[in-house]
Amino acid sequence: YIDQSPIGRTPRSNPATYTKVFDDIRELFAQTKDSKVHGYTASRFSFNLKGGRCEACKGEGKIKIEMQFMPDVYIDCDVCFGKRYVSEVLEVMYKGKNISDVLNMSVDEAAGFFSEMSMIREKFEMLQQVGLGYLKLGEPAPMLSGGEAQRVKLSAELGRRSTGKTIYILDEPTTGLHFADIEKLVAVLKTLVATGNSVFVIEHNLDFIKEADYLIDLGPEGGNGGGEVVATGTVGDIRKNPRSWTGKMLKELEI
Repeated sequence: YIDQSPIGRTPRSNPATYTKVFDDIRELFAQTKDSKVHGYTASRFSFNLKGGRCEACKGEGKIKIEMQFMPDVYIDCDVCFGKRYVSEVLEVMYKGKNISDVLNMSVDEAAGFFSEMSMIREKFEMLQQVGLGYLKLGEPAPMLSGGEAQRVKLSAELGRRSTGKTIYILDEPTTGLHFADIEKLVAVLKTLVATGNSVFVIEHNLDFIKEADYLIDLGPEGGNGGGEVVATGTVGDIRKNPRSWTGKMLKELEI
């Protein structure tokens, strides 16, 4: 079940950590000449461990200010200035960028920057496929919308080796998506189905619904006026059903 719940509750979680691509990036930084000279391992580039992280903010890059009767507010750490790490770690460069610079890259930027590293690039391509190319790698989990969190989770699933026997359940995955990104999402889900998996989606977006292989239309109205199965079948079957409001809207969309 891939829902819209947060991928993490604190700024320690972000798209890079959730998709595990940050593990590969840390290993890459550990292989640089400067790291070997100083004896730095991949753990030195973790903002969750002592040694490389800024201890003032514990590697979060933010300081939480608790507000009475209002949501907590996060401000940049005044020691590392939001960079999460101690200055010695930030002196280690890969292709002219330090580890904090990488976390500030968008997915699109990072895909180009690491284009020669297939293991890393492919994980960014999964995020691009679900319409998250604009997202920063280090975007704190609390700042992600529900739709963004859901698509980060979906990209992580796409990065796993498919068994062809998985059932995916998604709740309103098109929330907040531009039409072009909906097309990308549909293409990704069809790829999952083509490899033997099953995808069940709760959705109201007609541009998405019309691409489904099979529909179960609940109604006939919303809220207390609904709750029963009004129609089932292909998009063509639903269009022909006089009881289905979805069918009527699909007919208009066809015109």
